[in-house]
Amino acid sequence: MSKKILLEHIDVPGIETLAVYREKGGYASVEKALKTMTPDAIVEEVKKSGLRGRGGAGFPTGMKWSFLAKPEGVARYLVCNADESEPGTFKDRYLMEKIPHALIEGMITSSFALGANTSYIYVRGEYFYIIKILEKAIADAYAAGWLGKNILGTGYDLDLYVQAGAGAYICGEETALLESLEGKRGNPRIKPPFPAIAGLYGCPTVVNNVETIAAVVPIVNNGGDWYAGIGIGRSTGTKLISASGHINKPGVYEIEMGITVEDFIYSDEYCGGIKNGKKLKAVVAGGSSVPILPAEMILTTANGEKRLMSYESLADGGFATGTMLGSGGFIVMDETTSIVQNLHTFARFYHHESCGQCSPCREGTGWMEKILHKILEGHGTLEDVDLLWEIQRKIEGNTICPLGDAAAWPVASAIRHFRHEFEEYVKNPSAIKDVKHYHNMHNLVTA
Repeated sequence: MSKKILLEHIDVPGIETLAVYREKGGYASVEKALKTMTPDAIVEEVKKSGLRGRGGAGFPTGMKWSFLAKPEGVARYLVCNADESEPGTFKDRYLMEKIPHALIEGMITSSFALGANTSYIYVRGEYFYIIKILEKAIADAYAAGWLGKNILGTGYDLDLYVQAGAGAYICGEETALLESLEGKRGNPRIKPPFPAIAGLYGCPTVVNNVETIAAVVPIVNNGGDWYAGIGIGRSTGTKLISASGHINKPGVYEIEMGITVEDFIYSDEYCGGIKNGKKLKAVVAGGSSVPILPAEMILTTANGEKRLMSYESLADGGFATGTMLGSGGFIVMDETTSIVQNLHTFARFYHHESCGQCSPCREGTGWMEKILHKILEGHGTLEDVDLLWEIQRKIEGNTICPLGDAAAWPVASAIRHFRHEFEEYVKNPSAIKDVKHYHNMHNLVTA
């Protein structure tokens, strides 16, 4: 059995309540941190743990914390990014729904480490029922003295608020999130300055993902070295994976970093293999924004080694032969899948969600969607495929925020690895089958 840290008590009846959560050792990290540790000591433990951001970028969390400016007399903020909008990703929703106090405990411990006295959880607007769960858990934490004034008699004060987003994918980008939290249109900011210097209300701010903040709890309880001893290389600890698509057992899994991709897909402990005995065709390993890989490349690296579920192994070879762990949105596609049709679904999404601030993204995402629609309608040419390639090249690296890259990478990888499918649509339009299949990606990523 795999090692479980965040989901160890997921099946305990009543674990969503404060009473049961406390019975299982909940809020021990708050007691340890506030009574026996300094903020700097907590940051050092997080550094030693090797914990990397679980929202997609994979940046070392302790290093990010250490960048936080600490000017005298200026407020600091911790903001939790719970705007989980990446197609194929739903692990944060699961964590907040089942064990809300794990996030709240992590917010308290992390806020103390960062010197924040006011913190926010920014939740995706469509997660309305999750917001109610979090608000109930926060109210219980206030009533029990875990939030508010003079927590545990230590003199530390913390107020924690939940803010609902309005259903904009762009607000998953940390500076757009901060703009939205301030009541403005959620457009990404030009950087520098970075949020660690001038974030929420112009004050030093750290923005972390739900899973990242929850992982601080066991790190403080057990030590950074303990956490670093789990996993492989610089991919330490465990990772929550949202598994969906043509698999027998879709759901959220906590894996120890370093298991093979093959084991994750085919073992009964995890995905349980491909549905209906079909063959594996391709995988999107880290949410819709990462490059898609064909079966042979997702299972094996360019060096012929088994590919591992880790940041380094999945990225092996760069985008020519590799991909990214990203947010952990693991979408499995079988041999019946049309890569072109699924790519059209992704392109529609990124066109719809572009904030329009940068012209390469604003114009390019719409252009790519139109070309893919033209190909799917049977009116495409080989020149259109080449044009798609050129457009994504003009978008990548030329926008304020990563949404441009997120829109370009799926197009680039689909053409790179499955160009023959695009050419088949162009050369043999009559081979286009069920138009309803346009929307098959919706079924793939709905857990």
